[in-house]
Amino acid sequence: MKDAVKFLLDEQHLPRFWYNINADLPKPLDPVLHPGTQQPITPDELEVIFPRAVIEQEMSTEREIEIPEPVREVLRQWRPAPLYRARRLEQALKTPAKIFYKYEGVSPSGSHKANTAIAQAFYNKAEGVKRITTETGAGQWGSSLALAGSMFGLEILVYMVKVSFNQKPYRRAFMETFGAECIASPSNTTESGRAILAEHPDSTGSLGIAISEAVELAAQRDDTKYALGSVLNHVLLHQTVIGLEAQKQMEMADVYPDMVIGCTGGGSNFAGIAFPFLGEQLRGGRKVQCIAVEPSACPTLTKGRFAYDFGDTAHLTPLCRMYTLGSTFVPPGFHAGGLRYHGMAPQVSHLAALGYIDPRSYNQLDCFAAGIQFAKAEGIIPAPEANHAVKAAIHEAEKCRETGEAKTILFNLSGHGNFDMQAYTDYLGGKLKDLVYAEDEVAMALAGLPSIG
Repeated sequence: MKDAVKFLLDEQHLPRFWYNINADLPKPLDPVLHPGTQQPITPDELEVIFPRAVIEQEMSTEREIEIPEPVREVLRQWRPAPLYRARRLEQALKTPAKIFYKYEGVSPSGSHKANTAIAQAFYNKAEGVKRITTETGAGQWGSSLALAGSMFGLEILVYMVKVSFNQKPYRRAFMETFGAECIASPSNTTESGRAILAEHPDSTGSLGIAISEAVELAAQRDDTKYALGSVLNHVLLHQTVIGLEAQKQMEMADVYPDMVIGCTGGGSNFAGIAFPFLGEQLRGGRKVQCIAVEPSACPTLTKGRFAYDFGDTAHLTPLCRMYTLGSTFVPPGFHAGGLRYHGMAPQVSHLAALGYIDPRSYNQLDCFAAGIQFAKAEGIIPAPEANHAVKAAIHEAEKCRETGEAKTILFNLSGHGNFDMQAYTDYLGGKLKDLVYAEDEVAMALAGLPSIG
């Protein structure tokens, strides 16, 4: 396979177990705290919004957790996903680096989010849940959960961040095609939404606000639970199918990555590609540089504070220790809506604080330029979120061109941009600008962090 471009695994190689990095952490995660008592939260307290099986996964320290066969049956529709050697991009960059990308845009919803949506829908259905509420930024998660809800006969209600709701009408149409209801957030359908609109009538929304609305409704009905598309341990767990497959495919290519790259908003696609490789390192295996890439307009890992904070704006969720810009911070309305979150996954934050993850940020225009450069070479138009990983991969490959090092670069192309063409139209028309977050707003949000004894 010396000149191979794509590395494909048969369905029999679809992972049978998810990988749980909690088993290999050199130092355990800080406990999740109840928002009222500030004491470590119990499984019973979490059952208000999550099914029991998901809660058990959230708190598990077992290295391998079996993937239920009904979940694997659905995942086989598109998994194992292909790994590509970006030979044409390497040639265009004139780099000695070897560039590989794991392509998650082959899922029916066009991104990696379906990997956890199918699992969460299965567990909710198994416990008799009738309705799931959730939030979505750019719409990849909402689309994936709508798809999963249709497959398992669940009612899905999605609060979509208003700026993305207006930017991406086809994502809304996708959700509604599969029977989901999609509401622009903040909305008048919840107390938390009405409170935001009373103070900020023109609010463009944020993932923190949308989470508040979804959690509020989930807590009101016994037949309803809440599902999250990133951040929490069980979500990152479900995404490790990406890296587990990639490990086998890199063996097929007879190489091992020097660096693994993923974009980061809440942390799920980055963890999906990086955690299996990082876990191998933590168990004494080969070292790998794990690069987490975020937008400079929402620089959670690079400019945030490692502290306990709420996952939502209305402070309805448990407290997690994570890198955060403050739960009341509303990021500017850049096009990578899936990366507009004030916090970072506790597991990713924990590993970054321990020095195992290399965070960096890029601005919007540079990321779109990189995405177009990639598309012209490889024939795939990346989602605006994935463009951040593309930008980092190109940057590292260019460094190799200067140094002469033939490093092996692996990145996660977390989704395609076929629903994001208005963003590309705006970029090509010179309408996009590099948006800057308001430092005074971040300072205010951080000043309001909860005081934990």
